[in-house]
Amino acid sequence: MSDMLKELLKEGASAAQVELTDEQLNKFEKYYEYLIEKNKVMNLTAITEFDEVIEKHFLDSLSLVKVYDLKKEVSVMDMGTGAGFPGIPLKIAFPNLKVTLADSLNKRILFLQEVIEKLGLKDIEALHARAEELGKNKEYREKFDLVVSRAVANLSSLEEYCVPFVKIGGNFISYKSGEIEEEVANAKNATFLLGGKMKEVYKFDLYEQKRSFVVIDKVKGTPKTYPRKAGTPTKTPL
Repeated sequence: MSDMLKELLKEGASAAQVELTDEQLNKFEKYYEYLIEKNKVMNLTAITEFDEVIEKHFLDSLSLVKVYDLKKEVSVMDMGTGAGFPGIPLKIAFPNLKVTLADSLNKRILFLQEVIEKLGLKDIEALHARAEELGKNKEYREKFDLVVSRAVANLSSLEEYCVPFVKIGGNFISYKSGEIEEEVANAKNATFLLGGKMKEVYKFDLYEQKRSFVVIDKVKGTPKTYPRKAGTPTKTPL
């Protein structure tokens, strides 16, 4: 990775009030190189050009600082993490976070475990699990200060996958594109049923992209019925 590209990452992060050290920039570089190497043999990302990965994966992941104080000691779950976004960039930039990455595809989890080891990251685990099953597990249910997801699913389904993991008083934050009004309106019922309350929809531009965060407060416990059995939240959203 050229110094110019590192500078792009550093400046982009700085614009979002995230100051990265040389050591952190080196970790991002290692992560990128390993992502591209592994991408040749498994489908991790369609975006491979370094400047695009910086913008659409790394800086997009870090944009969370716009709506949440990441300098606190908080436990974070990244549900449906895929190639590790946003969880790994957040962990590199904010080592104080205690991070759990979850994905239903085991080969992605094996990749993430290797990334964690290569980058020497501490207080982070990668779990092979479906949200529907893990959501019933007492060790994880309602245990996180913050649950985030950049997974592609409609908001109602995402809430059913994610809100059960949020402790009362915590937040679920969904990374979304700019056009979100209809999805938010359609998710009102899900938010209410799962014990959530809509806090805000925060819109911003990231270079050419229109992005938004949907921030949900967890105000009461999620009924035991949720999440429903595998596949149901996607097939028949609340």
